[in-house]
Amino acid sequence: MVFSCSIGATFEVMSDPLHTQLCDKLGIEYPVVAFTHCKDVAVAVINAGGFAVLGEAMHTPDQIAAEVKWIRDRVGGKPFGIDLVLPASVPEEKTVEELLAMIPQEHRDFEQLIKKKYDVPAPKTAPELHTWGGLDQKRALAQLEVLFDEKVPVIASGLGSPAFMLDRAHGLGIQVWGLVGKARQAKKQIDAGTDVIIAQGYDAAGHTGNIGTFSIVPQVVDVARPAGVPVLAAGGVTTGRHLAAALALGAAGVWTGSLWLASRESDLNLPLKELLLEATAEDTVYSNAISGYTMRTTRCPWHNEWRSEEAPEVLKPPLQMMLSSDYIQGSLDYQRKDLMTEAAGQGIGYVTEMKPARQILSDIVEEALDVFDGFLSDDD
Repeated sequence: MVFSCSIGATFEVMSDPLHTQLCDKLGIEYPVVAFTHCKDVAVAVINAGGFAVLGEAMHTPDQIAAEVKWIRDRVGGKPFGIDLVLPASVPEEKTVEELLAMIPQEHRDFEQLIKKKYDVPAPKTAPELHTWGGLDQKRALAQLEVLFDEKVPVIASGLGSPAFMLDRAHGLGIQVWGLVGKARQAKKQIDAGTDVIIAQGYDAAGHTGNIGTFSIVPQVVDVARPAGVPVLAAGGVTTGRHLAAALALGAAGVWTGSLWLASRESDLNLPLKELLLEATAEDTVYSNAISGYTMRTTRCPWHNEWRSEEAPEVLKPPLQMMLSSDYIQGSLDYQRKDLMTEAAGQGIGYVTEMKPARQILSDIVEEALDVFDGFLSDDD
């Protein structure tokens, strides 16, 4: 298939523009990676021809092992990934009680002012955060050990460099993916042997850097291409137009998260799904008030109060996350939509319907193909 541009140059176009290096590397049909904390979403996307990475940083080793088995039982030998956080800046080993005791009284007092002002209910159960791998290195390494034992096909590091585990993972036949926000981080990971690099822009949900997606992706592609390492574009990717644009920037696929939050399979509670379906890009905020790391979430009263002049300095990780955990858990336990927050990227405004994950994947693929067909039609 051939078309010409207005200045006379002729380009050869692949018969399937969505069949990329990532598809060959994983044996998948579409270069769309779903990052999700819900195993039902992961299975639905995998069985529909995409790839899924399940975030397990909040779970105990036993829970991770059980969910890996659950996925394997339902995907018929298809590959999947597990995402953990591996931060080097947190304590080597601390109990939850020791970490809580490290929070200054000034910050506790400010937390109580927020709770009183907004009538924030106390959580019914201990926050899920108390098992988060980001609390200390011992927890993170115990979670990682499960992935080695289970020989999961792909391990993704959502926070922290995976370089230290590459030799062992590769010896077990496991691919290792690294998420970066700067080209120099990508260079270090590629030199160490990381198999796939996720170039995540400022637009993205969760922990992210300060360079926009359209800037960081080609920078990382330029670093990765000589080494033959595939790059995934992350940050605001919620439509087929985003997928087509990512491929045009040189990416081999996209890493998507917000796209799946309000899917029918998602286990988020209904008020939170409603909040996300109503949200626009302007309803997200880039802040360190939740975890101590800069991250993008939907705006809530917690963010607003920590931006006030009365707020103390935000704590370093993981203490700020410990501090915010009761507020977050209480809002979820009592379904207080007015208090809720969720990691969501600036593309959330395109998530407007509660659809099955299979349909979401089909829609983004069909729209991307329409974009490429449009280029040919315009030339004709």
